[in-house]
Amino acid sequence: MDMVLKIGLLVVFFGIMVGVGLYCRKNSTDVAGFVLGGRSVGPWLTAFAYGTSYFSAVIFVGYAGQFGWKFGIASTWIGIGNAILGSLLAWVVLGRRTRLMSQHLGTATMPEFFGKRFESPALKIAASVLVFIFLIPYTASLYNGLSRLFSMAFPGISYNICVIVMAVLTGIYVIAGGYMATAINDFIQGVIMLVGIVLVIAAVLNTQGGFIEALNGLAKVEVDGTAPGAFNSFFGPDPLNLLFVVILTSLGTWGLPQMVQKFYAIKSEKDINKGTIISTVFALIVAGGCYFLGGFGRLFSSKLGEVNGAPSGGFDAIIPTMLENLPTIVIAVVIVLVLSASMSTLSSLVLASSSTLTLDMIKGHIVKKMSEKKQVFIMRVLIVVFIVISAVIAINKDKLGYIADMMGISWGALAGAFLAPFLLGLYSKKITKAACWASFIFGAGLMVANMLFRAYFPEILQSPINSGVIAMLGGLVIVPIVSIFTPKQKKENVEAMFECYQKDVTVKSKESLGD
Repeated sequence: MDMVLKIGLLVVFFGIMVGVGLYCRKNSTDVAGFVLGGRSVGPWLTAFAYGTSYFSAVIFVGYAGQFGWKFGIASTWIGIGNAILGSLLAWVVLGRRTRLMSQHLGTATMPEFFGKRFESPALKIAASVLVFIFLIPYTASLYNGLSRLFSMAFPGISYNICVIVMAVLTGIYVIAGGYMATAINDFIQGVIMLVGIVLVIAAVLNTQGGFIEALNGLAKVEVDGTAPGAFNSFFGPDPLNLLFVVILTSLGTWGLPQMVQKFYAIKSEKDINKGTIISTVFALIVAGGCYFLGGFGRLFSSKLGEVNGAPSGGFDAIIPTMLENLPTIVIAVVIVLVLSASMSTLSSLVLASSSTLTLDMIKGHIVKKMSEKKQVFIMRVLIVVFIVISAVIAINKDKLGYIADMMGISWGALAGAFLAPFLLGLYSKKITKAACWASFIFGAGLMVANMLFRAYFPEILQSPINSGVIAMLGGLVIVPIVSIFTPKQKKENVEAMFECYQKDVTVKSKESLGD
């Protein structure tokens, strides 16, 4: 009976996802409809698409468990940072300007933005290559969070089958309905994530006698000389490394193509204001809840076992161990929650990858003339290719153990390369093409070096997370400095690009005091 309940919920969930994809086929007949939903997506769908693309099974199972173990209840700061810096400020700083300039320049992807903003086809190609290289392993890492949960909930079902089913069903609704199907399904999946995380936290804390008793339990934990009480303290036992995690997972969204492209599709000013609030609340509940839950992982150390201060089964074993004795209905909700988190992020990544490769590399370079219909067809084919590659990598995850680290490397490389020239390019007319190249080389180069020569890095930078933060912050310093000493674009061309911000609009007096 328990198995019937779990499988029944999955069947209903998958049926809804595929149904939405087929329903949205009429909105995905041209490039604008397939990639951006016709730039007419409302605030709720856009905000939930942003949030569900942000948080995946990697966060829920991997990061929440790992950082909860390392920092205790203070890991909740990561979720708060994701809400304030990664959602609220991202919408305020990037939302309106990204929507205006992307439409003004006629761009549908981040690499295309770089190509037109800095008048360099080579920049567009380079950016699309970086997206292709670093989104594939990130896509594959999404499946990793599912393996232990599925082995716990469905002991008789192979993890490989889970990967294949998830890949196929995600592919169906993205290929059929494009961005609009992804946005609607993201909304449904987001609601599941909101309800699910609250239910799971309540159930897990109940097994420890409630919130206060769980905190008291954490207060007694003493590890390797760590003073008792460190794991339930305000900033935890390692505030510096906690800060690095907050910055990477929060500021990083400002430079990730699958996140920024959500702003391209916003319908109106009112939708930006609503979307800002909705996405911030969503992040606070989902991300804050995930890291808050992971903060109690040390209470389950007797079940996990320890080897050199880490769980004997690895950090990915923490969250599944916390959940394994919960009621069947809660386990079923958790499975659907993690599937929702993974499928929403997977759909966003493959759509970003396929659109980038089609519009920025193939169109105009490999194939000189492409009709709208042909572009959409190629994007659909590439979605299949990306999903197959990521599924194959995920199935062979035991042979490629570095994939878990690759999420940090992927975020660091993409955000390190793109964040500074994208952000500053929206606001300043003085940013140069050479500065953009410098950011690409520094951000991606630093993370590749970290992956290949980690042992030679200073100890604090051996972590991909810490190096990713340096890549992002370094870009914000490098881009303005390089721009001072390198040739500027033609003034009249830049002025024409920034005209989109000068257009007069009429608003109600409640929105402006006027003169």
